[in-house]
Order: sequence, then structure tokens, then C-alpha cells
Amino acid sequence: MYEAVHVRPDGPSTLARQARTAADYGYDGIVVRNHGDEGSPDDIETVKERVDVDVVDGIEVRADDPSQASGLVGNYRSKRTVVVVHGGDRAINRFAVETPAVDVLAHPMAGDGDFNHVLANAAADNGVRVEFALHPVVHDSGGSRVRRLRGLRKLRELVDDADAPYVVSADPQSHLAFRAPRELAALGETIGFDATDVHTGLAEWGRLAARNRDRLGDSYVEPGVRLDES
Repeated sequence: MYEAVHVRPDGPSTLARQARTAADYGYDGIVVRNHGDEGSPDDIETVKERVDVDVVDGIEVRADDPSQASGLVGNYRSKRTVVVVHGGDRAINRFAVETPAVDVLAHPMAGDGDFNHVLANAAADNGVRVEFALHPVVHDSGGSRVRRLRGLRKLRELVDDADAPYVVSADPQSHLAFRAPRELAALGETIGFDATDVHTGLAEWGRLAARNRDRLGDSYVEPGVRLDES
């Protein structure tokens, strides 16, 4: 299972600290999902050699409108293994699920964002994973927590009905925000997931990284087609 994390300068914790914490909690790897306008770490290969977890170079694209998002996704698609789009805006949510080059739509219910069956079906058709970010279940309280839970339950029902792919994350901004898979499984029950659902969503980050690394290889042409290297 994998977790998708923010690291310095897009958070207080270094990449090495996040990687060590992931290892301590039993994760197989992490996806670095720094926002594109915040900068990315330059020590990924060094940390991979020193810490016994996989480290995946990803990015979370943050844009003001679909046109800007399209340009950023096009720019990073060949440079990063995992491309995430920062959701929470209706137009951005729609752009993300309609764009096969996008790997993950992050926290679509945040802010003014919304999600419906049309977007869920588009995500299924285009293979865009919808993120269930569980950190509001941990950190929010009162009316805010109730609203977040309601939104995540709605999202789960829509994704389930459309059979759309999904990922699960606590979206840890620092090593102190990490949660073990068993803790996330317990939190997932509050929105209708069982432990297997949550573990599947955590493992999907790793499956996605493996697929994209394969596609970024020199011999890849398209699914099922490769150059003959003999």
C-alpha cells in the first residue's frame, strides 16, 4: 500500500522524514504530490536508496481554470510519474475526469466543488481515479465534519455506482498527519467503506505508479504494443 504526501517546501516535513514515517507505518511506498507552484524535492533518488520504501515522483496541479489546467497537465505528463489535479472547483473537476492524461482528481468535494453521476461516469470511461481524502474525518469537528462526511458518503455512492477507479489518502501535509492503513480503514467505515475498500484505494497509488513507469519506458508505444529491443 502507498500513501500520497506533501513534503518540503510544500509542507514542513522533509522527504526523508515522510519516507521513514511511511516505512514505520508499514507502507510500501509514497507518492510525492507537491503542488506544482510550491516546488518539488530534488533528493528522491537519494531517499529511495536510504529508506526501505518506494518513492514516486508525482505532482498535484493547481489551476485557476480548465485552460490553465490543460497546459500544466500537458507540461508535466511526460515529466512526472503520477499527475494529480487539485479539485474542489466544478469546472476543474469536470476537466479532470474528462482528461485521460490525468491520473487522479484530488479531493473533488472540497471548497465549492461537487460531484455527480455524469462526472463519475466520465471518470470511469477515462480511467481517472477519484480521490477519497480522509483527513477531514480526522481533523474537522462539529458542523464542518458532518458536512465533509456527508460529501464523502455521496462521493462513495457515485463512484461505486459508476464503477469508477479511486484512490484513498490521508493527504498528510507532514509526518505528524500520517495514519496507518488500519486507522484509515476504521475512518473509511464512517463513509461506507470496509477495510478491503480502503486497502484497495491505498494500493491503487502503487499500481498507478507501476503502470505509468512502464508507459514512460522507451519501448512503450501503446497498451499491448512495444518496440522490439532485440
